[in-house]
Amino acid sequence: MSTRRYKAAVTVATAAVLSLAAVPAQADPAPSVWIDLVGTYNATAQYAYEGLAKGSAFVPLGGCYATSAGGVGYHYVNKANVGSLDPARPAALVYADKADDDYVDTDGTGDDRRLVAVEWIVKDTGQTAPTMFGQTFQYNPRSRSFTLRAWLYQPNVNGLFAAYNPDVACPTK
Repeated sequence: MSTRRYKAAVTVATAAVLSLAAVPAQADPAPSVWIDLVGTYNATAQYAYEGLAKGSAFVPLGGCYATSAGGVGYHYVNKANVGSLDPARPAALVYADKADDDYVDTDGTGDDRRLVAVEWIVKDTGQTAPTMFGQTFQYNPRSRSFTLRAWLYQPNVNGLFAAYNPDVACPTK
């Protein structure tokens, strides 16, 4: 990892940890949930930009996904983490195109997407929907699995654990 990327990852991780002391704008979960999410921040901050996930155990899965309710983004899935209910082992990293002009691709890598959410995925084997952080996983009939998404890196007016984010959009062609 280049020094610049390492510094960016450390900066994001530090900011995430420090932000846990503040009351979040989307204060729908209990305050203890933010403490429970520290392990998630620590495990995922190193993937702040899409290029940092490339070459890791997370691999891209399809294109950008959105509905009329809002967007999700681009998924990178770590198959070894599918089925995990460990906060530090989400099955997917979710990226979205940058909405601002502050990012400059100075190294030419094309890292033009940023991490917006993480997701836990549990295959449906006939069990009841799992719960984590006081939230019940949502059933996804398309993939026959239960999912829980946490919008840790992109505020969501619908809540931290909402399925879709109205501020995440997929490119139109």
